[in-house]
Amino acid sequence: MENMQADKANLHEMKFPVLIMYEGNRFVAYTPLLDLSSSGETSEEARDSLSEAVSLFFEEIIARGTVSEVLQDLGWTQTGIAWKPPQVVSPSEFFVVHLPIEV
Repeated sequence: MENMQADKANLHEMKFPVLIMYEGNRFVAYTPLLDLSSSGETSEEARDSLSEAVSLFFEEIIARGTVSEVLQDLGWTQTGIAWKPPQVVSPSEFFVVHLPIEV
């Protein structure tokens, strides 16, 4: 029990923007800060699955020793020991693109 409390003390909370889409018969949750997505039968399940994917993503890059390389490739910047993600200006803004095919 004491180790679990020590582990929680070393965790840092961060909010990630998430975009929920409906594709086929599943909900897809996507975060642009890590270019990660996950899916579920409900939007809540997709969001929970994405949360788990984000945790696993960080565990993996830490275990591989590639934190700096991966986060820099994703546009994050490091100040001291802290990492700052790129700023998401407007996650729900739409724009028009003229495509050469009918969609």
